[in-house]
Amino acid sequence: MSNKLLSGSQQVETDLDQPLYTPIKRRSFFMYAGATAGATALVLAGCSKSDSSPGMVSVGSGDVGVLNYAYALEQLEAGFYTQLRTGSYYTGLAAGNAEKLILDDLYYHEVIHREFFKAAITGAGATPIKALTPDFSKIDFTSRTSVLGTAKAFEDLGVAAYNGAGRRITSANYLVIAGKIVSVEARHAAIIRDLVSEGTFVGSDVVAIGTTSTEISKDPATVVATANTFLADGSKLDVSGIQ
Repeated sequence: MSNKLLSGSQQVETDLDQPLYTPIKRRSFFMYAGATAGATALVLAGCSKSDSSPGMVSVGSGDVGVLNYAYALEQLEAGFYTQLRTGSYYTGLAAGNAEKLILDDLYYHEVIHREFFKAAITGAGATPIKALTPDFSKIDFTSRTSVLGTAKAFEDLGVAAYNGAGRRITSANYLVIAGKIVSVEARHAAIIRDLVSEGTFVGSDVVAIGTTSTEISKDPATVVATANTFLADGSKLDVSGIQ
């Protein structure tokens, strides 16, 4: 592991600990995007440039496959919040509203996560999967119920996906970074749940209650079965290489 990657990882970890309500500055965006630009000493195997089958996008295998998998999910989340902002949010959400500020922060976080993974893969000498085309046609972006319900589904899915993918990462440094990112995603999920119904930031559908409560994890195949319903033909994911 190169010293550049280690120093970049340490910086990323520091910024990932920012409070949810703290807007991400432009300089932080470029810090994330270039965090692993010098990571040429990291060997990641299994990146595939081609689709594994017609209409499917293979994430590859090995560590780079997991990173491409995370990159794909962050593309989906960032695309959702981008479209929400482009459409001036849902009916009744006024400028300056606290709920709008929360959604703005989630947008900035997801864009940073997306660009970080793209830079990490490229900086390691591998090839990121292509930019995916989302299909949000089933979402009513004028409806608060539809928007928050979809945000809840995406954030819960993201947390479960990171939890399930962690054991498939062999690089200790990337595992630490993934742990930092999933903690941010968990805060996203909690605050969206609180917006949907105040005081219900967690539930038995995402946390297994027992002697010790643990977050539910999902394997990549289960995750993409849901994610692919929000991706257009030609952008649907094949994660067979990281199962």
